[in-house]
Amino acid sequence: MADTLLLVRKRGPIRSAWKRTRKARPQLTLSRRPRRRLWTLLRWCGRRRLRRRLLQAQAAGADWREGGCLERSAAAAAAKKTKTAVLSAAPRHTSGQDSAPSRFPKLPVRLLRPAGPGRALLLLPLEQFFTFSGICRVTCLYGQVQVFGFTISQGQPSRDVFSTYTHSRLTISAVPSSMPERSKKEMKREARTLLRSHLNQDDRCWVMKNFSPMCSIVLLENLKTSTVNFIISHPGLSYIFVQESLTFQINAEYFALRSVGIKKEKKKNAHHFTDSILSALEELVSDSCEEADGCPIILTCGPQDVGKSTFNRYLINQLLNSVSCIDYLECDLGQTEFTPPGCISLLNITEPVLGPPFTHQRTPQKMVYYGKPACKNDYENYIEIIKYVFSSYKRESPLIVNTMGWVTDKGLLLLIDLIRLLSPSHVVQFTSGRSKYMPNLTPNYVDDTDGLYTKSRFKIRNRGFCLPEFAEYFEFADEEKESPAFFSGHKLLCVQSDFAFRKTPRNRDSHNKILRDLAVLGYLGQLHPPVPKPLYPLQGLTPYQVPFNAVALRITHADVAPTHVLYAVNASWVGLCRILDDVRGHARGPILLAQTPICDCLGFGICRGVDVEKRLYHILTPVPPEELRNVNCLLVGAISVPHCVLKNQRGPEGMIPYITTDYNLKLPGATGKIGTRETEETCKEKLHLRPKFYRKRN
Repeated sequence: MADTLLLVRKRGPIRSAWKRTRKARPQLTLSRRPRRRLWTLLRWCGRRRLRRRLLQAQAAGADWREGGCLERSAAAAAAKKTKTAVLSAAPRHTSGQDSAPSRFPKLPVRLLRPAGPGRALLLLPLEQFFTFSGICRVTCLYGQVQVFGFTISQGQPSRDVFSTYTHSRLTISAVPSSMPERSKKEMKREARTLLRSHLNQDDRCWVMKNFSPMCSIVLLENLKTSTVNFIISHPGLSYIFVQESLTFQINAEYFALRSVGIKKEKKKNAHHFTDSILSALEELVSDSCEEADGCPIILTCGPQDVGKSTFNRYLINQLLNSVSCIDYLECDLGQTEFTPPGCISLLNITEPVLGPPFTHQRTPQKMVYYGKPACKNDYENYIEIIKYVFSSYKRESPLIVNTMGWVTDKGLLLLIDLIRLLSPSHVVQFTSGRSKYMPNLTPNYVDDTDGLYTKSRFKIRNRGFCLPEFAEYFEFADEEKESPAFFSGHKLLCVQSDFAFRKTPRNRDSHNKILRDLAVLGYLGQLHPPVPKPLYPLQGLTPYQVPFNAVALRITHADVAPTHVLYAVNASWVGLCRILDDVRGHARGPILLAQTPICDCLGFGICRGVDVEKRLYHILTPVPPEELRNVNCLLVGAISVPHCVLKNQRGPEGMIPYITTDYNLKLPGATGKIGTRETEETCKEKLHLRPKFYRKRN
């Protein structure tokens, strides 16, 4: 009898649980195999009806995607306090044993609530994340969160976050706080005090009701900037920040995020770093904080489209958690990070980088306008400009060096020259299964390999520079000259990248051109007044008038006849530079330079018109007037004004200025190849190939 009773007690909960599951399960909740069979038998309308009912069942608390297992929602469990629910939640008892804890403990979940027009509250449990697209302002009200490697703690200022569709989506994740241990009552009292200045009473009550000591409270606010408004004012560019797509989960969370201007994204669209990249990041941050002088030089290199720029942005944010500022040397002409393309620059970074390059255009500490998106056939000038810019580095903070993705043939030799010139303490080399083979740039390999301009026989390192001819470009203090410190070699960190990108060899050039145009648009966005003032078209802004005889002029990428120089300058992207020569002695102008100078570039602008009668250039630029007084040279390169700026001018009716359909490609200078300046190396290549050509003809 005892055995029979024991058997009944064992079977009772199982049968009751099965009955409860059958009652709670929706009628169309099927297992995987029967659902697949049924799916093939239904027509199109039936499939839509089935999908709608399955989504309704999921919203009611049933998760049919896990093979029919139920996950009752907290709201349904609180509403239905029946006897079966109590039995289901109660632990199973056995004779002679204490009650065991539940196999599935209740974990905190992410909660989101609207907090007024354009605002939303996010309760993020520890080690959980929220991936989104769009732009918003993030404020951590309580706890600590991390966005793209940068930690935002309670009490810190708000941060503007840009999660665009041109790059991987950004993620807000809750991280453990370093605050001392306290009781839950003390934590709730502190949270209530912090929320009082940001939220109304209803929102505070909701937060306190769902408060957990392991949660971070984040306020998301709608963000509007003049740069973003200027970019999305051009047709076809609004998709960069927000993309409308069909969704079946239209609920309070959806409308709250929509009022902020963001959209929830899947985890697969976020950034994903490999273990080798995470290990390299941890080692670099540790070495930067523990180094004796605290000024390591970190050089990143590798093929195209392996994630070097993404790695640099994440590393900057990680370092800013520990140090106050970071120096950044930009050596990639095509995909610059903080300036328009075609520049080599040195910047001092004190704010986190929470977006793509076109959202954080900044003023460099020193910048030279090279004028082209690549340095092919002009390597010597490229090296000279890097030496000129690098001479301004004061070794007071860590330096991150970004290099080009050209690492084959002469590009690899040029990279070896850069390593010898800059003498980095760490070299982060990216490799990928999709890219061509690249040898490991170990110290021995760099020493034993000839560069493009350096030779391997020079082994004595003076001040970290292995070539004596480079020493004249750098100045040291007297006490440093008396006690020289020799550089023993760099530390190589090889990382494997699984960076996902949409570029292919066919569309890489067009994709990079779009990113360069966005960087130019981001810079031109500084011309407009801050929000909420209205956005004016570029032709509606007042330009500066610059006399011909006040500035010198140089076309850097092509040979142009003096009679056609003004045609080349009109409606062009110009670099506003400062040269040491005095150009004010000329009476009329224009003043043409015979060679391209290596000089400081103070900013950029558009020459929106040339007045030949009054001999004036009309320049649109966001450079402040106090800086414009030092400009005495205009450089025109291969970087052009984006076509969308010229094609979508608001205001003029009829024919648009500078736009024509009657274009003759046979005219000299009509294409990029005609009129391109020939360098010494291209002339040598032509002389080398000419005898072979004649032999074939004979």
